[in-house]
Amino acid sequence: MLKLTESVKIGNYRRPYVIAELGSNHNGDMDLARKLILEAKEAGADCVKFQSWSKETIFSRKKYEDNYFIADDYRNRTDYTLEEIVEEYAISETELLEMKKFADEVGIDCTSTPFSKREADFLVDVLQTPFIKVASMDLNNLPFLDYLARKGKPMVISTGLSDLSEIDRAVKTIEEAGNKEICILHCVATYPPVDADVNLNNIITLRQCYPDYPIGFSDHTIGVQIPLASIALGAALIEKHFTLDKNMVGWDHKVSATKDEMHGIVEGAKRICDALGSFRVVATESAERKAEFRRSIVLSRAMKAGETLTLEDIDYKRPGTGISPSMTEHVIGFKVNKDLPYDYILNKEDLV
Repeated sequence: MLKLTESVKIGNYRRPYVIAELGSNHNGDMDLARKLILEAKEAGADCVKFQSWSKETIFSRKKYEDNYFIADDYRNRTDYTLEEIVEEYAISETELLEMKKFADEVGIDCTSTPFSKREADFLVDVLQTPFIKVASMDLNNLPFLDYLARKGKPMVISTGLSDLSEIDRAVKTIEEAGNKEICILHCVATYPPVDADVNLNNIITLRQCYPDYPIGFSDHTIGVQIPLASIALGAALIEKHFTLDKNMVGWDHKVSATKDEMHGIVEGAKRICDALGSFRVVATESAERKAEFRRSIVLSRAMKAGETLTLEDIDYKRPGTGISPSMTEHVIGFKVNKDLPYDYILNKEDLV
């Protein structure tokens, strides 16, 4: 069980904790960010998450000189440079604090992913974020993981780009720093991945490898089917990019969920968790329901008092209010104690 906030614990499988990943989908526009927060709340998400980076903390100077855009849609743009768009899409400390206050007013948790020590310090000391989210790209950044772990906050770590040995090193680094408040997210850091590369069964693998920690899913697929499927495999937290419009200019809008899709994930999660139920195999139907659907032993012909029942004398029909078909071998050879009509539902009192 991992306590993310005073009121929210993940890992109890009541339903997954749902994070609407805003990332840079605000496009540097705080009015748009407010709309995203409000619609995420209305969609039923538990948390909105930003990404805390600046021009100095996300890319090296060489990256800007190469002007190479990671997102395919932007590689042929000539109207702005990578450096310019990074500056435009970054969220400042002041803006992030404003968004946290707005999220508090709306009634939704708010956090961010830090890309540097300074940003982590701000999230913990000033923003007082309920937990720290670690991006997939930093799972092998062991010095940074050690620094974050010592902040004393629960940590949610994405595992895209990593194999199991790298995941294990990351978890051990966090543990050795004295932090055992970890949620591990299965993730494929392709936007979007083909279905065959999602490998949702890795959620089961991670649950087996780390039974003490809740396992979740950071999703970059299109639509809601895959994150909903993750719930049946035990995902205790779902992170999904969120947008107002998939066609909006920006980095992640195309792989993001709309308000209706996010609502579908939240409501679907509730139904799936209720439907998963117990591991005990028990009949939940009422006795009346069972009787209506099951069959009884009935006579396939009219019989006189004193006649002996044979297999040819019986049939099986609804309702199941008489002798069960499972008792057939115990009925054959008995005599009926009175005249009985065709199609009669046989009872124990009718036999001698």
